[in-house]
Order: sequence, then C-alpha cells, then structure tokens
Amino acid sequence: MEWQQLLGFYQVAKLGSFTKAAEATFRTQSALSQQVKALEDELETQLLERLGKRRLKLTVPGEKLLVFAQGLLAQWDRLQAELQDLKGRPQGPLSLAAPFTTLYHLLPETLLAYLRQFPQVELTLLDRDQASVLALVKAGDIDFGLALESLVPRDLTAWRWQPVDTVLLAPVGHPLTRGRRVTWRQIADYPLIVPPRGHDSSHRRLLEEQFRKLGLSFRIIMESSNVELSARYVETGLGLAFATLARGLPIRPPLNLAFLPLGHYFKPDHLALVMRRDKGLTPYKQAFINLLFGDTILPQ
Repeated sequence: MEWQQLLGFYQVAKLGSFTKAAEATFRTQSALSQQVKALEDELETQLLERLGKRRLKLTVPGEKLLVFAQGLLAQWDRLQAELQDLKGRPQGPLSLAAPFTTLYHLLPETLLAYLRQFPQVELTLLDRDQASVLALVKAGDIDFGLALESLVPRDLTAWRWQPVDTVLLAPVGHPLTRGRRVTWRQIADYPLIVPPRGHDSSHRRLLEEQFRKLGLSFRIIMESSNVELSARYVETGLGLAFATLARGLPIRPPLNLAFLPLGHYFKPDHLALVMRRDKGLTPYKQAFINLLFGDTILPQ
C-alpha cells in the first residue's frame, strides 16, 4: 500500500466522486481510479460500489479503510505539527466554523491574540449556521465548531464555553417593555420575525407549539436566519424577534432595542466548542483551546 494510493482513496471516499476528488488533489480521474483499483487488488476486496455513472458507495471493507485512513492522516498532521513545534515554529492548519453572530461578537480579539502568538498557523474561518457547523465537525472537515450545546449530538465532544440567554427583541418604548414578564398571549398580538421553517433554531418550533396549544393565531411578517438582520428590522418597528445571545454581550453597534428575558420559556443553554472525539490535538491547537477558555482547565 502506497501513501498516495491511500490519499487518493480517502479523497474519493470523502467526496463521493472521482471528479471532485480529482479537483481536490490536482490529479486525473484515471489516476485516482487506478490507485483505488491497486488498493482493491492488494487487499483482495472491493472498496467502492459504482451506482450509475456518478454515484459511489463505500462497501463495508471500504468504510473500514476510510476509518483507518482518517486516523492515519490525523496522526500524520499531528506529527508534522509536533516536529515544527520542536523547531520553535509551530505551524499547520486550524479551521473553525461558527454562526455569523458568534464570529462577529465573540472571537475577533481571541483570534488576533492567537495569530500574534502563532503567526505560522494557517487559520481558516467559516461563517455557517449551526447545523452546518455540526455537519462539518462530524465529517472531519474542520477542527473546531462553535454551536449551542443543546444541539450537539452525543458522538461529538463539546466543551461548555459561554452561557447564552434567549430574549425577545423589541424597540425601546414598546408596550411589552412596561411589564415584568412577557407571555405568549402578549407576543401573539404583534408581527413576528422568525427563522425560516427547518432552520436550526428552537425558537420557531417552540413558538408554534405554544401558540397551537393556547389556540392563538399569530402573524409572521418576516423570516430571517441572521440575528443582526432581525435586530435591524425590529429597530424600525417592523416586528418582534427572538434571539439567543451570549450573556452580557448584546448586539453591536448599540441599537434602539430592548432585550426582554424569556428564561421562563426557554431552558438555559451554552455555546460550546465542538470537535470530533477522534480528532487529534496538536500543541498549537491545544493552545487555541487554552486561549479561548482562559484559566478554565480542559482535557489535554
């Protein structure tokens, strides 16, 4: 088994296509096909099933080889990083995905401090919704993700980071700001700005469930998956919106908004740093975790 053969198989299996794998590895489809065939001949087993002209499916032996390849490549990356660290030049890739609001409000200063300490690290940031963040982590396409702890599946590692509160956004001076506690019945009286149906937010699901139980009708005036966009339109008086915000860090720049607590309806939650359990931590990646969490002790 040759190293390039294993790399070629890994890309084909991961991307599910010889065409995409050829683009990712700058090789021809024919060369990749020959490499996979050579592995199948050496292992005396079929690794891929070709379903039609464009679809591929891993066989059971193929799935086992993919797991082996993922582990070996992770060890290789870790070894390279450790060797650079020994030379006093920590370098290598570090990728992180998070929703826009998290990237905008919570990470700039930490990331700048990290890059000053590790200028050779190849940092990649991805602005993604939470479902996409978790999918990228699960597929092994990124090192870390930031998402709500309540959404993280059990087969991923999640380290609790920042507490978050669910609030109702309303313009300053809105009638609902005069009371001590907002109710569903009161909310139903006003136009609402909510995430699109199927979006990875519990706000719309809970809202619809509660309104249905109470027999309340409601009006959705706008669908928005971006809390910054929702907040801008709340400020104009278009409607009310739900938001999950890191505690003590309201939306910036300051808007003409009131933040009405909804802790009596929504369970406490946290932003969590998420990674695959089998993902190795090189010294510079562990350093990123240490910087993100400050003095909090985390597994090494």
